Amino acid sequence: MAKDKKVEQITDMDVDFTQWYTDVCTKAELIDYSSIKGMFIYRPYGYAIWENIQHILDAEFKKLGHENVYLPMLIPESLLQKEKDHVEGFAPECAWVTYGGSDKLEERCCIRPTSETLFCEHYKNIIHSWRDLPKLYNQWCSVLRWEKTSRPFLRHREFLWQEGHTMHATEEEARAETQRMLNVYANFMENTLAMPVIRGRKTDKEKFNGAEETYTVECMMHDHKALQGGTSHYFGDGFARAFDITFTGKDNQLHHPFQTSWGVSTRMIGGIIMTHGDNSGLVLPPKIAPIQVMVVPVAQHKEGVQEAALKLLETLRSAGIRADIDLSDQTMGWKAAQYEMKGVPIRLELGPRDIENGVCVAAKRTGDKVTVPLENVADTVSSILDDVQSELYAKALKNLQENTFDAHSVEEVRDGCAKGGFARMMWCGDEECEVKMKEQAGVTSRCIPFEQHHIGDICPVCGKPAKHMVIWGIAY
Repeated sequence: MAKDKKVEQITDMDVDFTQWYTDVCTKAELIDYSSIKGMFIYRPYGYAIWENIQHILDAEFKKLGHENVYLPMLIPESLLQKEKDHVEGFAPECAWVTYGGSDKLEERCCIRPTSETLFCEHYKNIIHSWRDLPKLYNQWCSVLRWEKTSRPFLRHREFLWQEGHTMHATEEEARAETQRMLNVYANFMENTLAMPVIRGRKTDKEKFNGAEETYTVECMMHDHKALQGGTSHYFGDGFARAFDITFTGKDNQLHHPFQTSWGVSTRMIGGIIMTHGDNSGLVLPPKIAPIQVMVVPVAQHKEGVQEAALKLLETLRSAGIRADIDLSDQTMGWKAAQYEMKGVPIRLELGPRDIENGVCVAAKRTGDKVTVPLENVADTVSSILDDVQSELYAKALKNLQENTFDAHSVEEVRDGCAKGGFARMMWCGDEECEVKMKEQAGVTSRCIPFEQHHIGDICPVCGKPAKHMVIWGIAY
């Protein structure tokens, strides 16, 4: 009964997916609302997921030679104005500081929506010779964009992210970096977050402001809508020219360096929720779960049960498994529902009869129960965690594959995506046709995928020869 009561607090995801999502964010104790619209409180459990993401990605960045830095959060307006396309794209979302204490500032400052201009100002001061390149920098910080609408994790006014900013001596090096970092994101999302992705290039209409090319990893959520998981941008030497960044090359001539930037944010947590969650709550991939195993003693008032459960906990922790124990006086039904709600991958139950038999029972968040011998329990539990990780990826991949379809007309895209899913359709490359797709089918281009399929020879919008196959969908 306790379990049923707990589950009833969550809206059925097939009835109202939006409300289900909000319920999970709050009832799994990931996030809370603040007194400022669009600014959220990351609760310990939600922030712990971000810490795990940060820890894993940071190690990957450093393996590739990137160094962490931290730049100011305020950008003088004159600095922001140096790159015209860039500032025009962010101007509607900028928040401005005009006073310091009681004194009006001589120049208003923008709270960073992103940091390209700050990095360029710094690079101008430290890049002089080809020996100073490449510069491989990354920053973990918060940024602020004054969004009109907000949703937990998906769209905050202030959100947490990482932003990589690199400078290279040649175009080839910069392009290789752009692709390399996109692959880092794609591999992380698939192997760690258990979220299959589509890798591709954004259209010119959808690319990052100031970039020559933007590459993306696109994910499909449970409701078949798209979520942009992360982006990697090739800037060419446009910013370097705008900020007059030059270096003396090996040929003893002055050159402009070539630039990239790339980033992911806490919206990945929203992606995890919407990819793996169910009507019992959150479902976390073991690799980023703050608690991988919750030990739950059964009939803990009986002699020896708590002691055996604590010993089991220590065994798991000694093996590097993120484990915890619940010694509270709540009912077993409440505990089962609570840790299902919070998405803990494995609940290990241990009672008097289990102790006598030298076993415990592993309840997997993905559904079934397995009897586990206490001998070599850590190895067995590690194997079960791997199974849970694989099951989550397989389920998400099936969702992506079964809900991606070929379309030969605007109507097919409109009708198919209205039901949910990604449409593959040929496109001539003209922005006019891209705009018409949004107007007539209610979709946006997600990407021009690297893996192209020949669906036809013409663009169904205008009838002209097609250049690309594009993924279209409705996105968060």
